[in-house]
Amino acid sequence: MTANIRDARIDDVAGIAKVRVETWRAAYDGLVPQEILDRMDIERETARRMEHWDDMHADARCHDLVAVADGEVVGWAMCGPARDEDAPATGEVYAIYAHASRWSRGVGNALLLELERRLIADGHANAYLWRLVGNDRADHFYEAHGWRADGGEKVEEGMRELRHVRVLGRALAQGSALV
Repeated sequence: MTANIRDARIDDVAGIAKVRVETWRAAYDGLVPQEILDRMDIERETARRMEHWDDMHADARCHDLVAVADGEVVGWAMCGPARDEDAPATGEVYAIYAHASRWSRGVGNALLLELERRLIADGHANAYLWRLVGNDRADHFYEAHGWRADGGEKVEEGMRELRHVRVLGRALAQGSALV
């Protein structure tokens, strides 16, 4: 894997916005309403993230990570305490994206393993995440990392998502085999 995983900095915001927008367009084409993809804009996303940077980083239990290769942000991920009232776990993976040019090249794997390490370090024995229905690439990725659908689902803006959970105590022991 040629990307370095580190904490995000404010000067990474434009790169994070680019990864998020371009990954949504590549991964979710045909899975989310086209008007949502059409509304996405890297400059607007950058401005929104800059405006809310302090709020997004106010809780030290939230971890905002980037994968950087050749001086460019090629992946982004975030985790922290569970946000859903009826959560089946204490920790949550909020987001994880690897630029399409980096799919199947270890970036997502490295980001997810670091998120799991951070959640464990913060005392979370288990965690959950949401996956868009129809995103088979993500389904296979999470399954390979030990995340399992637990029957939870939600619909937001016409997008149906399934909840996946993982006992984190096994994350580090199994994770090294996936690198």
